[in-house]
Amino acid sequence: MATAIKFFGFILLLVSSQLMAKDITSFTKGMKEGKGFFTFYYDENKDKVYLDVDKLSQPFLFQSSMPQGIGSNDIGLDRGQLGDTRIVQFERYGNKVLLNQLNTYYQAKSQNAAERQSVKEAFAESVIQGFTIVSQDDDSVLIDYTSFLLSDIHGISRSLAAGKQGNFSLDSSRSAVFMPRSKAFPKNTELESVVSFKGSSPGKHVKSVAPDPYNITVHLHHSLIELPDDNYQPRAFHPYSGFWSVETKDYAVSLDEDMAVKYIPRHRLHKKNPTAERSEAVDPIIYYLDPGAPEPVRSALLDGARWWSSAFEKAGFINAFQVKMLPEDADPMDVRYNTIQWVHRATRGWSYGSSVIDPRTGEILKGHVTLGSLRVRQDYLIAQGLTAPFTSDNADTSAIKEMALARIRQLSAHEVGHTLGIAHNFSASVNNRASVMDYPHPLVTIKDGKIDLSNAYDDKIGVWDEYVIKYGYSQFPDNNTEQQQLASLVASTKQQGFLYMSDPDARPLSGANPEGHLWDNGDNPAVELERMLDVRKLALNNFGLDNLASGRDVSDLQEILIPIYLFHRFQTTAAAKVIAGVDYSYQVKSDNELGAKAVNFDQQQQALNAILRTLTPQELVIPKHIVELIPPKSYGSYRNRESAPSKTGLVFDPIELASASAQHSLNALLNPARLNRISQQVALHSETPTWSLPLYLTQIINATVKADSDAGVNHLLHKRVAALTIESLMKTLLNEQTSIEVKAEIFESLHELNTWLSSYSRKNSFNNLLSYHLAWYFEHRKWLPLIKPTAMPPGSPI
Repeated sequence: MATAIKFFGFILLLVSSQLMAKDITSFTKGMKEGKGFFTFYYDENKDKVYLDVDKLSQPFLFQSSMPQGIGSNDIGLDRGQLGDTRIVQFERYGNKVLLNQLNTYYQAKSQNAAERQSVKEAFAESVIQGFTIVSQDDDSVLIDYTSFLLSDIHGISRSLAAGKQGNFSLDSSRSAVFMPRSKAFPKNTELESVVSFKGSSPGKHVKSVAPDPYNITVHLHHSLIELPDDNYQPRAFHPYSGFWSVETKDYAVSLDEDMAVKYIPRHRLHKKNPTAERSEAVDPIIYYLDPGAPEPVRSALLDGARWWSSAFEKAGFINAFQVKMLPEDADPMDVRYNTIQWVHRATRGWSYGSSVIDPRTGEILKGHVTLGSLRVRQDYLIAQGLTAPFTSDNADTSAIKEMALARIRQLSAHEVGHTLGIAHNFSASVNNRASVMDYPHPLVTIKDGKIDLSNAYDDKIGVWDEYVIKYGYSQFPDNNTEQQQLASLVASTKQQGFLYMSDPDARPLSGANPEGHLWDNGDNPAVELERMLDVRKLALNNFGLDNLASGRDVSDLQEILIPIYLFHRFQTTAAAKVIAGVDYSYQVKSDNELGAKAVNFDQQQQALNAILRTLTPQELVIPKHIVELIPPKSYGSYRNRESAPSKTGLVFDPIELASASAQHSLNALLNPARLNRISQQVALHSETPTWSLPLYLTQIINATVKADSDAGVNHLLHKRVAALTIESLMKTLLNEQTSIEVKAEIFESLHELNTWLSSYSRKNSFNNLLSYHLAWYFEHRKWLPLIKPTAMPPGSPI
């Protein structure tokens, strides 16, 4: 037996050596060939892809992507999604070839080779795949690429596990090479596969989109891309430039220099005539739209994306930015095409703009826009809820359709802007909608007693956007001139009063900048909140069957009502950031105006007054005619994520929806960081007696718990808001992020409130309940939860 095993092993070794003895031409005879940057061969009989590696130890870009997705916004694995952009190289070790991802973040830009090597050896690299050599020539080796092409390089199983959507693993027996999208070109090789996963315990989002939730099949794509040449000149990042930054750490800089080297990401763009004020581009930037987008959406997407052409004109280029339809034979994942994809999901979700970026320089090689198809329907729904247009079977709905299409134009421009390297500017609304890179809330007005949608969204690129394109793409004679001109451009734009706040400052509820907000309008958040509440009140008063198209289930009115009832939700957050707000900007030492200054206390009081209005029963109440109109869901229809919260079973619950709205306002008012700042600002400005933390807390309690109560539904709302207020105050008191000084003031306010609640004149069953919980806390220093706060239905994105 042992002799037979040895003989069999000898035969395998002999066969293996004979295979290796074949040259690549002989080995690949009869296979389909894709000749290009890395030539590949496909053996149809074995479903194998072989890669001719003729560039050993030569860096190139590797880009993974996902041409066919899972279809759930919550899972976040969409059609057309780009994965990581890696600089890699094939390295040979004996009969193996390793694909090594180089560590490009840590480096030493030095003439000293030993210094460069010391940094290289100090930080890890990542071998992402190993291959066996199956054949070779004098100048190249042939590897079996199949297992890597069919691998989970995109991290799908990790994403599903992280989202609690099940435990999935790759099943190679149900995975295959996808040749229709596998092609090679002189500077890039594109390979695609069908990859299947088997799993257990699938989550609800997987169950909602997969025909068999225990088995998921997607497409994955590999792009092997030649590194760009050295003719691209990186451009320095400035915090006010409006661009994202691409950063590396340079260990070779002098001690008085910053080790962080930051460039802006941008496409390569050169003038045909560099000395001309305006010139055509050597190679224009061309974007291609997914032909799967239907009309009239298609035309709106084209229009919005083309807005950027005017910004490039202002930067000195003629016809340098173009948008066309994607050719029929083009692959949207091919790195040679900047693409705008129309992507479907089971629920509405985010759109985004991603790019393939050279991490060494910031050069953008491919822009890829993902536009969620349900976004346009959400705007249509909002417009439908605001205007009640269905007064007849043949009602004119052109106004609400135009509002939805106007939003799609803006969205197209916004996401293309990201793929040009541009960051969000959430202060643009303060500067009269100066940028498409803001998140715009529909600017709805009242005209002649009716809701007017005509100015809901802007119809052009913004002045801020023109500045950003000038910063990123203007061409200068030399580096010294470039730095001077860019500094002058930044200074001039600041002097004109253009504000800029991006994600880290604008997104958090604890944010302090009074101008950086998402989904807001106007230069005074408090005034705009008051105005929006008036628009909302008119829309609610007019709400009824005319908000519903003929033939639709009447129970669907609930989902149409939600965005109208919560129409003010984002403006409330904007107004809250004025409270304990701090005026500041993105600054460098050479700027003229430096520092951070507390917002005027009168403005803070104005914002508080506006938000307290949102907590009154008069604003929270849902008109009786609406409550009596909305029935439980019809048979065959179901509650969904867009439905209102309910504690009344199948019946629409107006009090619970009001509770969600009230809790939203309370979360903003009683944010620990906001209260901490109030305490510190007052201490720094002790000469101002009209504003203090005790006074702030007193106003909130007086407007909610101690407010006079009407009868009926308003009385129920008063009780609900009172309970939520106490629960929110206690939550802030017990929050470890709340400073000890602030805790002392909340403690005192609650102690005084308990005395008020337990007084003889105030005793009733509800006050007894509130007082019991507070008294228990003061005796035992442990809080018995009074009420569970109600979660808001989803708002973003709109």
